[in-house]
Amino acid sequence: MQQPVIAKREVTQYILKRFGISTNKKLGQNFLIDAGVVTSIAQAAELGPEDEVLEIGPGIGTLTQGLLETGAKVTAVELDNRLLPVLSHTLEGYDNFKLVHGDILKTDIKSLFSGSFKVVANLPYYITTPIIMALFEQHLPVTKIVTMVQKEVAERMAAEPGSRAYGALSVAVQYYSKPTICFDVSPRSFIPMPEVESSVIACDVYDELPFLPKDEKLFFKLVKAAFGQRRKTLLNSLCGGGFSKELIKTVLQYNGIEATRRGETLSIAEYVTIADAISMQGGGR
Repeated sequence: MQQPVIAKREVTQYILKRFGISTNKKLGQNFLIDAGVVTSIAQAAELGPEDEVLEIGPGIGTLTQGLLETGAKVTAVELDNRLLPVLSHTLEGYDNFKLVHGDILKTDIKSLFSGSFKVVANLPYYITTPIIMALFEQHLPVTKIVTMVQKEVAERMAAEPGSRAYGALSVAVQYYSKPTICFDVSPRSFIPMPEVESSVIACDVYDELPFLPKDEKLFFKLVKAAFGQRRKTLLNSLCGGGFSKELIKTVLQYNGIEATRRGETLSIAEYVTIADAISMQGGGR
């Protein structure tokens, strides 16, 4: 049975007042109040009754309700214990909802699901990148990640080589998935209004990674070093990141990559090529 819609400013304000809750700036709480945005996020996640979903930071249940209405089974992990009774109230009647109290970065996510699942979240902006990377690095059976993030972060996640937004985050996200920016969201869609614009981005996680470096840790160390000092040439950046100058010179020359290029011009495939060549020379130790 469909429940009263939460995604309205007056309803959200009433719920917060009834439970005596004020938003917590330290937790980056901005509650979504736009029903149209909720519907669009659920559509971007392509949800149906056959899907299991992990929602991170459900707040008072605004987005959660939209996800539940698709018939998907939603498990929400909420850190703020003040919101637990709110969620129990706003989402009562949904038998496809499960609430977990905890820190998503400390939660055994895999144990919450029987198989593959999707992730949908309106992430706190101060901790967006750590959460997204934790989801990828744990190699969980995630098929799709749809998140609301700061617009600038979304642009970095989806950026292509050669653009100003392209960086280590771009490489990391695109190493594990294919990101697509779905739409932008106005600050007016939240209570309280954030100081920045937001975007919803969908990451289709690869079943099999298209890039398979011989040493994944070395690959990411290389990427981090390449973007550590963006104004420097690739050669100088990598040397500053702890790699031997002579080795890097040799590797770049052998693979036809100019040492004067900058990190933001290299594709993921080129980073893999360099990392594998360094690994074969024993230079990653």
